[in-house]
Amino acid sequence: MKSLLLGALLALSLPAFAADPAADKAIQDAVANPARTADDRTRDGRDKPAEVLAFAGVKPGMTVADVFSAGGYYTELLAGVVGPTGKVLAIDNLGYATFSKDERKVRYAEGRLKNVDRRLIEASWFDVGQHTVDIAFLVMAFHDTYWVDEKSGWAAINNDGFIESLRRMLKPGGRLVIVDHNAPAGTGREQAQKVHRLNEDFVKKTLAAHGFVYEKSYDGLRSKNDQYDKYVYDEAVKGKTDRYVLMFKVK
Repeated sequence: MKSLLLGALLALSLPAFAADPAADKAIQDAVANPARTADDRTRDGRDKPAEVLAFAGVKPGMTVADVFSAGGYYTELLAGVVGPTGKVLAIDNLGYATFSKDERKVRYAEGRLKNVDRRLIEASWFDVGQHTVDIAFLVMAFHDTYWVDEKSGWAAINNDGFIESLRRMLKPGGRLVIVDHNAPAGTGREQAQKVHRLNEDFVKKTLAAHGFVYEKSYDGLRSKNDQYDKYVYDEAVKGKTDRYVLMFKVK
């Protein structure tokens, strides 16, 4: 009964762009899945995954990529939505895989998520199959392609190579969804190093230079009370940053 009630509430919360009944139900079921962890469910309230997945147009049978999947929060949701006839590529470089190793151990324990194909790549240039992915997700991670931290072993990434790798793996007409922390207007890559943020217009211009066409945005993760000069893990803004959700299409 509890699962049915949760599913009904999720259905009411999905925005108007969730028009496919099969996709709508798959998203509801994935979010309501009782096998998900308590930590994931807590995060749901902040990240609104049902709405983001509906906005992205994820459907059963698709091949999707969770780029820099880390602990796999979105990977598990995507796996539930695409189902047994679909596939999820959980793509990480060594830095992300190392940072999230404990959470990943739980996520994939005992053969969980059988339709997930885990890939360890060099982020500056990678090939997971040309024109094989319907939708790629890059959640709270694009800024990290501009970040360098020698102490933690996070090496510099060739951003042009990384973006071209994303474009190559998407099918013609495929889409890229980016979720990230906003930064002050007019700023660029330097904000990633300073405060782990990227301005949304900078992201649009950067991707446009690589043949991505901006399509639309979802504003459900926006916050008017963010302080753009603060590091995203500062207690004053942690979990409350202004986050954009942008969709791009391959030309």
